[in-house]
Amino acid sequence: MLQINSVCGIGSTGRIATDIHNILIQQGHESYIAYGRNLPKNCETAIRIGNKFDNYSHVIATRLFDEHGFGSKKATMKFLERIYELDPNIIHLHNIHGYYINIEILFDFLRSFDKPIFWTLHDCWPFTGHCTYFDNINCNKWVSNCCKCPQKHEYPKSIIVDNSNANYYKKKRLFTGIKNLTIITPSKWLASLVNRSFLSEYPIEVIHNGIDLNIFKPRVSNFREKYGLINKYIILGVASVWGERKGFFHFVELAKMLNTNEVIVLVGLTKKQSKLLPKNIIGITRTNNAIELAEIYSAADVFINPTLEDNFPTVNIEALACGTPVLTYETGGSPESIDTTCGKVIKDKNPQSIVQAIREIKQMGDLKSACIRRAMQFSSHERYNEYIKLYLNKCK
Repeated sequence: MLQINSVCGIGSTGRIATDIHNILIQQGHESYIAYGRNLPKNCETAIRIGNKFDNYSHVIATRLFDEHGFGSKKATMKFLERIYELDPNIIHLHNIHGYYINIEILFDFLRSFDKPIFWTLHDCWPFTGHCTYFDNINCNKWVSNCCKCPQKHEYPKSIIVDNSNANYYKKKRLFTGIKNLTIITPSKWLASLVNRSFLSEYPIEVIHNGIDLNIFKPRVSNFREKYGLINKYIILGVASVWGERKGFFHFVELAKMLNTNEVIVLVGLTKKQSKLLPKNIIGITRTNNAIELAEIYSAADVFINPTLEDNFPTVNIEALACGTPVLTYETGGSPESIDTTCGKVIKDKNPQSIVQAIREIKQMGDLKSACIRRAMQFSSHERYNEYIKLYLNKCK
């Protein structure tokens, strides 16, 4: 098995890849993860695609010419040599965006790869001309013809050129007509979008993301003492990158509406963002220490996910596994992780609605047991064994 992802063992997609890798190893299979950026974690057979110079060159091509996915030519050609050497029985793609691989070279190779290929879509980038999500601006150009992208300045940001129309048709040509390819989505929401896109020719499987319940579980720590939060009602938000899409400024507005005993804790902020915070928001930089993160989830009273666009955020199920109820906007696949026993789905996407939901969740009493029961459905061992079953069925 060869998995390909932008990162290895860090972030949600990186941890998904290593969780699958570890199950494969436990079952006696040979497994490798090829990645493009940062240092790998939890995988002794990780393969780096290119180097920092390749990444920076790819960033420049993206910023100036809107050619994301079409840089890293030499790095990708060299990586293909390693693929021929490994001769994997299966290739499993995850995020192929992220400034590290050339999709044209990769998919020209995959077209001749006479073995099963799986592709887990973690966002919408594979079937748009530029963006990773489009719900928040109600754009439907991706259905038939991306052009004049209204999100040119969003990831993957282009400063000068809008190449969305050419990118759309290049992707359509490259990504279609691949034999033995199966699409996997972590949410029913994304599966419904894929069925409307040019990728609809492929079989689609829905496998929800999972988490390690041996790590994400109720944990005792000194978190409240450390930050002076004894007897405070902690409202938690967690993201790998905080921006408008993740609802950063909704938390800033929410802070103005809270009672004196209520405090917001945000994990994953940059130093610049931390300087923008009011006094009743505590900012914590990003952590890749999962146990530390579980301790923070466990210390919180409620987890808020005001994401405006998302697929199936693992932060929701991480919070539930630690016994913390979840409030989320009715966005993408985010509501698929909760039910009425362990949280609430907020239809109106504004801080006032969050305040009302917090008041309602307080009245529901202790929800810890219900949260943990719900999280049991998302055990990484159970969810990612579904991948193994797919692999084995395709290899028969």
